[in-house]
Amino acid sequence: MTHTTFLPRFSLALAAMALSGAAFAAGNHAGGHHHDHAPATDETAIGKPGVAAKVNRTIAVDMADTMRYTPAHIQVKRGETIRFVVKNSGQIKHELSLGTERELLAHLEEMKKFPDMEHDEPNKLTLAPGGQGDIIWHFTKAGPVHFGCLMPGHYEGGMKGLVKVVAK
Repeated sequence: MTHTTFLPRFSLALAAMALSGAAFAAGNHAGGHHHDHAPATDETAIGKPGVAAKVNRTIAVDMADTMRYTPAHIQVKRGETIRFVVKNSGQIKHELSLGTERELLAHLEEMKKFPDMEHDEPNKLTLAPGGQGDIIWHFTKAGPVHFGCLMPGHYEGGMKGLVKVVAK
């Protein structure tokens, strides 16, 4: 290879690597799922991640293969930090995702495309059969906060619930 043919090929290879790196960084399409997290001080439409040392109370939530949560209706006061201790008593994978109804429905469509995606957001928890985990959430605004299992078919099968956040 001569020097004159090496440079254009080398430049082309560098450009291809740069473009593929940008495309790869734009999303994890191999079944993973990651969103940039807002700092804990930034509020979302449903509140913000809570701090364990400031938990006001703990609420146990069971997820079952009947496509139901127990309890499915929860009431909290605005300003409370709740530790949800979530258990999957079923034989299949389930999750609990907190959000607005619009957010849950949008994420449900994404889950249909990538059913094996993993979550690392503070308002979402995916559990294998028999698994248990926590979500700690600070409810800063009064109003409804929805939750659901966004595994394909589960939400549509009725696996959803509501946190009613009441003013103090």
